[in-house]
Amino acid sequence: MKTKLVTALLGAGVLASLAACGGGDGGGSTSATGAEASCSVPVTHPDAPQVTVWAWYPNMESVVKNFNEANTDVQVCWSNAGQGADEYNKFQTAVSAGTGAPDVIMLEGDTVPVFAIQEALVDLTEHGADEVKGNFSEGAWKDVSSGDAVYAIPVDGGPMAMMYRKDIFDKYGIAVPTTWDEYRAAAEKLKAAGGPLFGDFPSNIPAPTVALMEQAGATPWQYSASDKTKLKIDLDSEPAKKVLDYWGGLVSDGLVGTQDQFTTEYISGVVNGDYATYISAAWAPGYLTGAGAGEGADKGTWAVAPLPQWDPANPVSVNWGGSTFAVTSQAKDKALAAKVAKGLYADDASLEQGAKDQVIFPLNQTVLGADWFVNNQTEFFSGQTANKDVYIPAANAYKGSTYSPYSTSFYAEFTKQITAMNNGEKTGSQAADDLQKAMVEYGKQQGFTVQE
Repeated sequence: MKTKLVTALLGAGVLASLAACGGGDGGGSTSATGAEASCSVPVTHPDAPQVTVWAWYPNMESVVKNFNEANTDVQVCWSNAGQGADEYNKFQTAVSAGTGAPDVIMLEGDTVPVFAIQEALVDLTEHGADEVKGNFSEGAWKDVSSGDAVYAIPVDGGPMAMMYRKDIFDKYGIAVPTTWDEYRAAAEKLKAAGGPLFGDFPSNIPAPTVALMEQAGATPWQYSASDKTKLKIDLDSEPAKKVLDYWGGLVSDGLVGTQDQFTTEYISGVVNGDYATYISAAWAPGYLTGAGAGEGADKGTWAVAPLPQWDPANPVSVNWGGSTFAVTSQAKDKALAAKVAKGLYADDASLEQGAKDQVIFPLNQTVLGADWFVNNQTEFFSGQTANKDVYIPAANAYKGSTYSPYSTSFYAEFTKQITAMNNGEKTGSQAADDLQKAMVEYGKQQGFTVQE
């Protein structure tokens, strides 16, 4: 299974050549893996054992300083091995080689199963995970768990909501939709009045579509670390087809666009008012601000509301994105590495700094209950108390997800299917059927016993 999965990842184009990293001419420091490492932030207590960490968040320098100043028995030796895929490629190479991994690594939540199935991550239940479980909601904890195993400690998440342009809604007399039926009706009204597109359905980012499928009641993946050979896939369920047919219908009727997101073209459209809504997550205001939205003529135009529901009598909250800290199997002192995973980016100063500008949405309950966070008047939303009104309730109501154990291949296939939908080549239901068939076949090729 492990060999097959590594081969599959290689075949999917996940891996890139590994550049040399670690100790430079300035001299290295001994880590819990016994390897030489170059620390981007000097340690505070040089006589203490060191744990190497790969992480990419912008304020990691401050976070590491905070941890090192507060702990005399262990020090973090941090380096940035790249963000997202760049880091994962290097980690996968280290996993395949059996050497070169850090002791602790930052991973996005939907990537944790990919490495856990390769036995590249440590089950933290053996190293005090329960000590911090109470700091997180049920859903946040489920996202890092598989069966009874816990493979990472949550840092931040992405409770989903609907951002919208107040100026466009006001100009065309659009009421804020609370259901997906109302969302479509509003889109039709806006189009009939000659307004802009109501939203966007990108093919290059399938993760939020998966979340919306789960909101409708779909359970695309069922998998447990207690039996790594069994996998249940249900991507063609009635709820999944309902969501894809819904968005496919919005596209075919010209109500939403199909522009790839996280591109200059999309950001330009957002700034120029080409879209009335942005279905996204709590980190979106920070992302858009960094990309230039919310400035100049665009300033003061945005607000946020809860995610529209399929059944308002039974609301469902979903999540898109967020990161964790996991201990790698190559860590020599796993207990010490686990202390770092549990304590890094968990102190009040680091969490407050990370959240102040909505750069991240912390999942630690001490933050979610703090007055400065709850009552924060978000500048991007013209002083709206977005955390209290929208994001905190969504985060606490989220029940968690089970992610694909081969997420890269899944997302690549889903991108193909959404592209075909957006090109008018197939319906949402047909795309769901084809996605299910492809993922079942792929799972069997990787050695899973697949239940449909």
